[in-house]
Amino acid sequence: MEEELAKIYNSKKAAKISKGIAFPTCVNPNQIPGHFSPVSDDDEANWTLKDGDVVNVMLGVQIDGFPAIVADTTVVSGESKVTGQKADLLHAAWLASEAAIRTFKPNNRNWDVTNVVDKVVKDFGCTAVESMLTHNQERNVLYGPKEVILNPNKENKNQMDTHRFEVNEVYGLDVLVSTSEDGKVKPSNFKTSLYKLTGNSYALKLKSSHQILGELKAKSNGPFPYNVRNLDDARKARMGLIECVNHQVVLAYDIMTEKEGEYVAQFFTTFAITPNGIVKFTHPTFNSEVYETDKTIGDEEIKNLISEPLKKSAKKKKAKKNDSAA
Repeated sequence: MEEELAKIYNSKKAAKISKGIAFPTCVNPNQIPGHFSPVSDDDEANWTLKDGDVVNVMLGVQIDGFPAIVADTTVVSGESKVTGQKADLLHAAWLASEAAIRTFKPNNRNWDVTNVVDKVVKDFGCTAVESMLTHNQERNVLYGPKEVILNPNKENKNQMDTHRFEVNEVYGLDVLVSTSEDGKVKPSNFKTSLYKLTGNSYALKLKSSHQILGELKAKSNGPFPYNVRNLDDARKARMGLIECVNHQVVLAYDIMTEKEGEYVAQFFTTFAITPNGIVKFTHPTFNSEVYETDKTIGDEEIKNLISEPLKKSAKKKKAKKNDSAA
């Protein structure tokens, strides 16, 4: 990613434009929803992929502080077709994402997205991962104040504000779907390697905490997450970051897990709401011919929604102008 970024905005005039990693590459297998990015071969989070594994890959870059993040999911398979529960899962996640993105229309509510995702995944015998959040994004801001929640628990429902979508907003739509009945995840025993500066300050007491925080500030990509494998000593860094995390100077991206034997699929799209409809900045992909399912969406309104184009047709706009002129 850094090699590709080096090819653009590299003139003297553009030298001051920041660019870099907005989200370190994570390869998340089976029951792990995200943040799986081991620092070395002997890291306990290192995982050897095998036939049948469901794997989502997430990564992102930023230019001038504007992030573009993407994630999609595949099944490791030597066969030309994938069937059964895993195929149902991928269809559920993909179609939920496609329905959700079309629900981001001006004046629609965040709960409209929550509800449409819930309806789609149920038709495939799946559940959205509990309490996963989508945020609006701004310059140097990954997690804006407008939130969309999937599969909220009672506490989330009471605490979550209602927002309405507006033209010119940018969102990072994160759809995570599980094969389990409840979609509940819990902390795993794996240590994260991803950390992000919060912008908060605190009088740290330990020398090691000061050293690691200083190195993180010098090397990280500002307000975006950073993999400690790129620090001088990843093991020492994790120790030094404990105090920083405890006092919210640094945010740790904890590795959660579904129940053993369950699978999680993810599709993440960065997009903008424009006067002419939705414009995708990142494009996760899905080949429905590879994943065979006998399940389908039952709600005709949602079927029609998914069939809608993301952007309004230029011809239709012209025709309307001609009609009003007549």
